[in-house]
Amino acid sequence: MAILQVRDIDDRLYSSLKEKAQKENRSISQEVISILEYYLANPDRIKKNPTREFLNLLWEDDKNADEIVQEIHRSRKNKRNLGKFDGLFN
Repeated sequence: MAILQVRDIDDRLYSSLKEKAQKENRSISQEVISILEYYLANPDRIKKNPTREFLNLLWEDDKNADEIVQEIHRSRKNKRNLGKFDGLFN
């Protein structure tokens, strides 16, 4: 059987892992194996990271920033809700 050693684990992560292992009546090693087995057996059940998903989006537009800002200004229906602002919001 293979041996896996992990170093430099954040203290908070280790504490969380230790608590979870205790709740499940497992050693920390057994808990890590259980988590890895679950993750690898159920990749679709694991929530995707919203930040990573957002950053993976591609923005495809030939307009420059000024054109985009002008388009936003034209699309606003009720500019009075924004109050008096200088720059981008007026």
